[in-house]
Amino acid sequence: MRIGIFYVVSSTASGTMANASNFPWLEKLSAMTGFPFETADAEHLNDYDLVFSFIGSGGTEGIFLRNLDKLPRPVFLLTTGANNSLAASMEILSYLRQHSIPGEILHGSDEFVAERIRNLSKVFAAKKRLGSFRFARVGTPSDWLISSDVDAQESKAKNGIEIIDVTMEEFFAEIAKKEYVPNALTEMISSKNYDREDTEKALQIYGALRRITDKYKLDGLTVRCFDLLDTVRATSCAALAILNSEGIYASCEGDVPALVSMAVLGELTGQPVFMANPSRINTDTNEIIFAHCTLPITMPKDFTIMTHFESQLGVAFRGHIEEGPVTVFKCDGLMNEYFVSEADLIKNLSEYNLCRTQILLHMDKPVSYFLTKSIGNHHLIITGDHTALVDEFFRWQ
Repeated sequence: MRIGIFYVVSSTASGTMANASNFPWLEKLSAMTGFPFETADAEHLNDYDLVFSFIGSGGTEGIFLRNLDKLPRPVFLLTTGANNSLAASMEILSYLRQHSIPGEILHGSDEFVAERIRNLSKVFAAKKRLGSFRFARVGTPSDWLISSDVDAQESKAKNGIEIIDVTMEEFFAEIAKKEYVPNALTEMISSKNYDREDTEKALQIYGALRRITDKYKLDGLTVRCFDLLDTVRATSCAALAILNSEGIYASCEGDVPALVSMAVLGELTGQPVFMANPSRINTDTNEIIFAHCTLPITMPKDFTIMTHFESQLGVAFRGHIEEGPVTVFKCDGLMNEYFVSEADLIKNLSEYNLCRTQILLHMDKPVSYFLTKSIGNHHLIITGDHTALVDEFFRWQ
């Protein structure tokens, strides 16, 4: 990631003296964050992934204002505790607020400032990658997902995410080729010695989606997967499990908001994401059961292959996800609204009347959200507490 430092210092004697302490401090911060800092001139600020305006001394407000139009938004003001750096930054931030320009002063201990830079770097690196993503809807959303489609033009205009459509006919034609390229993930599934015919059919569906991914240069896709039950007598659970493990975001049932949510979590954390639906809620204990028949096979400690719950067909997965802190997240397809909460994964379940991977969570935020303000049905779960990072992402959305 390229980080640019737009250095602003007054031309007075005190400003010149400030250089002696400012530049060593920048070098220290660079070492603490692990990112090289490049001094950026005003004409090339847009060449960087993230820009910090280092207000090196007092008396710099006018200089900053003359260059404001060239600075990317939001505006981050880097300050020290000397040379009236903070005072000047406060005056600048006040001006920004008066003009509805988003910004923040980064000030405090070296450790605090370094941590803010690291978190902002994660957020804006994720935003940059997402802004170049291409997703595909393979078929339309399943009939029961009445709130889970996204306008492709709005998505491109607002967040840069391109959404294209691939017909089910093309998908079926690819499946009919009965081909896939074996790899470590397909071998992991084959090694479970589940029904050979069902396993091969599931991996052929993976091969079909993999070829569609490569053909259209996709970063993710969502599939109207229940249409496979009557036509192919199989499911796409294994295909989606492998694609998600390969870093290709893949959601079930044509759910585009869930796909976008998967990508946000994945890009922020670099971890595999479990898409699931709430199955049972206990408002007295603030607990919820999530379940689904597919998950990235690199996510659980181990997994068992079973039939798909609703159809009793094909290949599906019961994964055992490690107990402990997790993050529950969902945003709408245009990233205008979101929900995030830490939770504690208490137990992996094996009930007969739910989708195959089942987890019991004790939520941090009230489970009443799911009953009163839920953003669709499917939600996304990832191991560890990443709520602060998600909040940071949407703070600058």
